Amino acid sequence: MYSPKDKDSGQPIARPEEETDQDDFRSIDPESGVKRGLKTRHLSMMALAGIIGPGLLVGSGGALSSGGPASLLIGFGVIGIIAFSIMQSLGELTTLYPSGGAFTQLASRFVDPAFGVAVGWNYFIIWFCVLANEYNATSSILVFWSDKVPIWGYFLILWTAFLLFQLLGVTTFGEAEFWLALLKLVGLVAFYIFSIIYVSGGVRGADAIGFRYWHDPGPFVDGFRGVAKVFVFCSTFYAGCESVAVAATETKNPRVAVPLAIRQVFWRIIFVYMGAAFFFGLTCPANDDQLVNGTSRALLSPMTVAIQNAGWEGGVHLINAFIFVTCISAINSSIYISSRTLLYMAQQKMAPSFLGWTDTRGVPIPAIALANAFGAISMMNVSTGAAKAYSYIVNLSGVSTFLVWGSISLTHIRFRQAWVAQGNLVEDLPFISLWYPWNAYFGLAANIFLALVQGWSNFSPWDAGGFVDAYVLLPLFFVIYAGYKLVFRTRLWRNDEIDLQSGRRRDLEEAKEIARGEIGAPQPWWRRLLRNF
Repeated sequence: MYSPKDKDSGQPIARPEEETDQDDFRSIDPESGVKRGLKTRHLSMMALAGIIGPGLLVGSGGALSSGGPASLLIGFGVIGIIAFSIMQSLGELTTLYPSGGAFTQLASRFVDPAFGVAVGWNYFIIWFCVLANEYNATSSILVFWSDKVPIWGYFLILWTAFLLFQLLGVTTFGEAEFWLALLKLVGLVAFYIFSIIYVSGGVRGADAIGFRYWHDPGPFVDGFRGVAKVFVFCSTFYAGCESVAVAATETKNPRVAVPLAIRQVFWRIIFVYMGAAFFFGLTCPANDDQLVNGTSRALLSPMTVAIQNAGWEGGVHLINAFIFVTCISAINSSIYISSRTLLYMAQQKMAPSFLGWTDTRGVPIPAIALANAFGAISMMNVSTGAAKAYSYIVNLSGVSTFLVWGSISLTHIRFRQAWVAQGNLVEDLPFISLWYPWNAYFGLAANIFLALVQGWSNFSPWDAGGFVDAYVLLPLFFVIYAGYKLVFRTRLWRNDEIDLQSGRRRDLEEAKEIARGEIGAPQPWWRRLLRNF
């Protein structure tokens, strides 16, 4: 199905004598039953601005108050470097194997079936926690605008609306995500421009604050403990970068779309995360009452505080409207990712089999319904309050992010070992990870370290509840792994046993790509440069 690369273009092309596999050109994936309906621009925009929602725009307030502006930059920078490492590994794996269940299934094939089960369930845990966070924030915004409907009433309205929308199919999802992601980028650019004008004294009636908040209350809050707390928040904010691997199966042209999406993640890290960390810390003091003592801390973001401090009290509604739009996108994406994770696990006998069913349109209805049902965890805020509910769920999902990312690095290492051991050349890969093996080993080591230290702040003074919240999922990973291994008697695969053929396919619109010169022909230097942007 795949052949060595064309030496001029750097892309794999089919040999003329190679018999065409008609499964590659079907609109419904024959292995998973989902529809290959996502366009290249859909996947690129998902990589650039997908999943950006209350985690970044709202949760950054908690991170800023816990660690200060310098901690926020350090946290986003360090986790960004790790995310870049993970995406390089994922790019090499997903470009070669776009079909067959993303990295959860690859973990089963390249490491151990029990390992794949543990990775898959931890990844699902991340996304039902993120989904609950987003329902929490969205319901809180609606209550802020009007409390005539109780928060659980808003949740039920949102739950029903998103369930019905997801049932429309993947093409509708992709189109909605494209435009919502574009709107998020426009909103962030607008806030960055406002921030520059504000700190420079360009807002009438407001002082030129410059870097005032870096001096008072200062760059750090609570020293290293504050930095450690920020790492947990930042890991949740970055969760979703790897979602392009989940969407690859439903992409029309993964051979072109996946490498492009992987490159877009670099700009996501620089523009979205580092940009937000810098301007949030510049325009919002870490000790602001609305962040530290506010009754709805999870609702009020640094953007809201900044625009109010600039003198526009009514601006809170504009910012909350922007956050509400991002919440719509984030909820939509969370249901998509968590449902596909359940679908692929069920089809590999890692989850109940009924979740692996899709209808004739390629829509996994049972998986979507169950994934969305887990959003009801957001109703914790009825009794605990939005801020506490947000904190509980963030801490719960933080360690799972590090475990899943570390697992991707390990899967990549095992793949490369098997690829070489079975006599293949690295030069034949359609996407080659940067700086292998150092990059992959760095990703593995960094994520193991962060999984162990992310709850450090609970040790002194001792906080039993916080400790359990931060670390309960760490032993759960190994319980799932050991339990599945004992019951089904699985073992680590030897390099010569690993299946390196399943999951490959050619692009649905390969003929058009060849005609446009995207594959099978030398690329001019300006086009190679432009595609990185």
